[in-house]
Amino acid sequence: MRLGVVVTDESFLLSAVGLLDAAHARGWETFVFLTHTGVNLLAHEHFVELARARPNSASLCEHSVGHHADDRFDLADHADVVIVGGQYQNAELARKCDKVLVF
Repeated sequence: MRLGVVVTDESFLLSAVGLLDAAHARGWETFVFLTHTGVNLLAHEHFVELARARPNSASLCEHSVGHHADDRFDLADHADVVIVGGQYQNAELARKCDKVLVF
């Protein structure tokens, strides 16, 4: 199973991380796209650990970082782990996943 998770708001951190942990425990492949205030998940260590464990499985909208991150994290620190792009990455996630859940 390939599960896509789109996070649109930072308030869904615990739900998103819990879902990703459960999916990984089942052996599922996961992909994440962060947009709007959801980009701030990169300021939370557990999410960053999940992303580092699976390089290039997480992507984000660079436009949203500019509008909603308020310097909470340095994007350069995550360049080897997270794909920085735009809504195209969201479309790619939807294309390659069996199911997509949006928070």
